[in-house]
Amino acid sequence: MTQPIPLSLITVRLFSNHLLRENNICMNTLPSLQTQVESLMSLDNKARRRLIQGLAAAIFLPSLSACRIKANESVSQSYNVSDKTVLTMDTSLTMNTVRHPGLLHTEADFTRMREKVEAHEEPWLSGWAQLNDYDYTSLGRAPNPQVTVSRGSDNTGLGTMKFDMESTYQIALCWKVTGDTRYADLAVWFLNEWSATMTTLTGNADRFLAAGIYGYQWANAAEIMRTYSGWASDDIAAFQNLLSTVFYPLSSLFLAEHNGTEYAMSGSDITNYWANWDLCNICSIFAIGVFCDRLDFCNKALDYFLNGRGNGAAAHIVYMTHPGYLGQWQESGRDQGHSSLGISLIASLCEMAWNQGVDLYGYWNNRVLAGAEYVAASNLSDYNGDYPTLPYAPYSNRHGTSTGVSGGGRPSLRPGWEIIYNHYVNRKGLSAPWASAMAARVRPEWRDRGGDEPSFGTLTMSREPFPGDIPPSGLSGVLSNGQVLLSWWGSAYATSYNVKRGTSALGPFDTIANVTDPRTYTDAPGDGIWFYSITGITPNGETDISNVVRMALPFKACMILPLDGSSDDTSGDARHATLNGGASWGDGRIAGTQALRLDGESGYLSLPDGILTDISDFTICAWVNWQGGSKNQRIFDFGTSDIVYAALILESDRIRFAITGTRFWGERCIYYYSALPTDQWVHIAITLSGEYGRLYVNGSQVATDDSIKFAPFQMGYTRQNWLGRSQYSSDPKYNGFLQDFRLYSGALDDAQIAALAL
Repeated sequence: MTQPIPLSLITVRLFSNHLLRENNICMNTLPSLQTQVESLMSLDNKARRRLIQGLAAAIFLPSLSACRIKANESVSQSYNVSDKTVLTMDTSLTMNTVRHPGLLHTEADFTRMREKVEAHEEPWLSGWAQLNDYDYTSLGRAPNPQVTVSRGSDNTGLGTMKFDMESTYQIALCWKVTGDTRYADLAVWFLNEWSATMTTLTGNADRFLAAGIYGYQWANAAEIMRTYSGWASDDIAAFQNLLSTVFYPLSSLFLAEHNGTEYAMSGSDITNYWANWDLCNICSIFAIGVFCDRLDFCNKALDYFLNGRGNGAAAHIVYMTHPGYLGQWQESGRDQGHSSLGISLIASLCEMAWNQGVDLYGYWNNRVLAGAEYVAASNLSDYNGDYPTLPYAPYSNRHGTSTGVSGGGRPSLRPGWEIIYNHYVNRKGLSAPWASAMAARVRPEWRDRGGDEPSFGTLTMSREPFPGDIPPSGLSGVLSNGQVLLSWWGSAYATSYNVKRGTSALGPFDTIANVTDPRTYTDAPGDGIWFYSITGITPNGETDISNVVRMALPFKACMILPLDGSSDDTSGDARHATLNGGASWGDGRIAGTQALRLDGESGYLSLPDGILTDISDFTICAWVNWQGGSKNQRIFDFGTSDIVYAALILESDRIRFAITGTRFWGERCIYYYSALPTDQWVHIAITLSGEYGRLYVNGSQVATDDSIKFAPFQMGYTRQNWLGRSQYSSDPKYNGFLQDFRLYSGALDDAQIAALAL
């Protein structure tokens, strides 16, 4: 097998037959390998060589001969095929320069507004009429600055500040649309009076809301005016000083300490504060950073949104996505007023970042759109006044547990939807049926009388419709309850979608279903390796295909670590795990072999990033030899932080598997009420099929749970995947030996688990 393989068609056919025969692979469990290999003849030499190397390597993949379990060959790289649920999840997004004007509006935006209003085009003209329908833009207005503003206690000066803040923003817009410098001079007067007067923002915990909600809106008003030659540089610096010394410190402190709740004797923690608290302060820090030319502020805000622990971070705002990319919003079980405010805030953050060259809209396969669709659907009733029944997974935090979408404050109709609609539909060409309906419902956007958002998005955010058709995108597939569960993003003008399946990434693909909404499909194709794509049906015909996903049934070996003196993966993906601290090699389960030895002090094994991103149904198993010690040791712990994780935990009197996306408040657990014996080799396995989880000890099923709704792929691209270490830094490390760690996509059955435990 080490000799060069001639690439003639005859040789390739013989090689494929040899692979099937020698590895006891049945033709009914694989697609037509011969058909796939013959398609190589249209590829260049490099692509052929990569696939042949993959086929050759498959002969040596580890197997469970008693159960005929085979790791599947990896051909997807040759065809640019994705089998990952998380398509875009770059948590290191940063800014290197600041653009002006560049918060909610750019100079190109102002040009569009001005031209559309002058041409009396809709919906811009109606949006302009809304802006001028209030006395906030009156040229006779005068500022009323306050030294101290308080929120949440006596609310001193709060209403006055909100009134002046909204007036300044709206007057600034009038200047940009009309070119009348009387508006510019008036807006500058407001800004200068406030920067010369205000010194204190205070109150109870709500002062942090004030710093966030009003800080980012003040910054947006000031950012519009910085291009006006009549605003002196010293006065600009004075307003920068107001924002950076009065508003920014509170926003920064909140994200760092969350009002000290993590250290309070009451036992509250970071999940005490709902998503809006984080989001408004992220908006404030980012907007102040742009206006003040502080890249460090901007990047602090981006980093928290992408990597933070609080409920306003991206991984926690949308607790989980349901089929068809309906993203359950963190506050959906609380009430709709706060849920819709969250959409307004996150839309503003995404647009401000977009205008600085950072795409938060597209992050994690359009996670923001998933949440927006869910919140919009929660607030739109039919002609009978009935709201749609939405899927809902129980959500828990310090305040308790919710089991369904809250009807409180419904419908909540506020400005902010034009940003979402115009980005995803008119700028990007995607389908967003619920957000589109909500934007139409509140069009033209009016002034928010509570001062929670800038408003008037119909004027400021409306764009021309996207030209032409785009293919469906963001297709993902996971095994759920032993079947292929597909979801995708649709096209703006598509009326339905063709679901296609084939046995090769190159096709041909057969249409197996036509779907409207929601954009999801569940398929039971039988055992084998299958490839899926989606096309849209539009008035212009059928679009090109989406991305292609590869699915292996009934399971796929994702990672196999023999841990026999090597930490290399033998599943076929050839990934590598890393020994850390006091990790070494000791005596193995069988005489003469080695096993991973973790010392219980500093030793642990790091697994590659993103190992769970395409996994719903799963099997995780290993041989363990525990040497005892204090409770809460982890055999494994995969996650992003102490908020989101899946872990196998050893306690003094039981073994516990826990998975959560909301910290310990929302853990779903499988308990085995028996202590793991010490100084013995024990085989432990956990499987999940749909919502049904099983825990096995030495090949026997010992515990189950039939309501695990949170699957591993919901955690996203996990970067803290450890054997022997906990997401909680205070927990002890594992003390003992590990061998033959395995991770499968798909749930092995009782017989297969028993075979592994021999």
